[in-house]
Amino acid sequence: MSGGTPVSAPNSALGTALAPALAVRRMTLTRFRGYDSARLEPDRRPVALIGPNGAGKTNLLEAVSFLAPGRGIRGARLAEVERLGSPPGAGWAVAAMLDTPMGPVEIGTGREPHDGNRTSDRDRRLVRIDGHPAKGQTALADHVAMVWLTPQMDRLFLEGSSGRRRFLDRLVFGFDPAHAGRLSRYEHALRERARLLRDGRFDEGWLGALEDQMATTGIAVAAARREVVQRLRAACARSVGPFPGADLAVAGTVERWLDEGPALAAEDALRDSLRMGRRADADGGGATVGPHKSDLAVRHAPKDMPAALCSTGEQKALLIAIVLANARLLAAERGAAPILLLDEVAAHLDPERRTALFGEILALGAQAWMTGTDEGVFDPLGEDARRFRIEDAHIRPG
Repeated sequence: MSGGTPVSAPNSALGTALAPALAVRRMTLTRFRGYDSARLEPDRRPVALIGPNGAGKTNLLEAVSFLAPGRGIRGARLAEVERLGSPPGAGWAVAAMLDTPMGPVEIGTGREPHDGNRTSDRDRRLVRIDGHPAKGQTALADHVAMVWLTPQMDRLFLEGSSGRRRFLDRLVFGFDPAHAGRLSRYEHALRERARLLRDGRFDEGWLGALEDQMATTGIAVAAARREVVQRLRAACARSVGPFPGADLAVAGTVERWLDEGPALAAEDALRDSLRMGRRADADGGGATVGPHKSDLAVRHAPKDMPAALCSTGEQKALLIAIVLANARLLAAERGAAPILLLDEVAAHLDPERRTALFGEILALGAQAWMTGTDEGVFDPLGEDARRFRIEDAHIRPG
């Protein structure tokens, strides 16, 4: 073995095999991206997926990401995930058995088979938990907490606020599974209101009902984000090794209302703003105020500098620091760290930060799924990682 001193931790994944954990123990893919069919059987250790570019490593991370609510690490539509060349209407599926602090859970999800004539907008994602149909994908948040970092997120602090909101909401899901449902209801009401206004249908009863739902769920969404950010801010102040402390805040009109008064007053303020802004929203689309306009503000604490002004390396280190702080809080609160999906993250860290990242993963007992083209990147993990070699969408144990 080459590539540095092996990482050690007092409660590494090998040393706490019987401790509570959240980990994928078996996963099968059917007609998913480049895989016609595939099966992996990892254990609770971190997972290293090693292979050349284009081999199918990120596709496996995406399959894992569909075990949580949302559209996965790529934000893909269901039709985009289905393997090219599959029979029309065949659908795709990901099935997994997970260890959780409450015991094993079987999860199945995928694209609903159809007659081949339906558009992707009408497709429905199916979810089964322990063999029983779930009412919706938000039910997955009750069992799985998951956070990911991908190369596309390297510009998270430089581009629009929508990506930062999605990143924050993924963190909130782990602490408050109901957040996924509230967010879904808010976004549905937001779309329906925008459709009515666009069509010129100013029905007071209909619009009032939608705006009331937006007010109650929207303030709940904002309050949940605000609470988690306050806790993360305290955790991030205790930086880990070479990862810098991060100063976090949620910025927006709704958050200002929550700072200034009780939640009920903020609901009234949002409801009034939506009613008064109907004409402007009809012209501009959407809504000019609400938690869909909020932003996650991050500063490099030691330098007292906005993340957007930091170097690329510092921005990546800040993201990792936030993810590790989130994992520490979840491990303390839920009894297990979240599953971490780290796509080409370790390879772009200097040796000191890479070793610190591996050490923190092992100390947390987290199942981190990591990709890389160079096997030597993972040498410091020694036997504390489960390796798989990926080539041309074929998987073999490393």
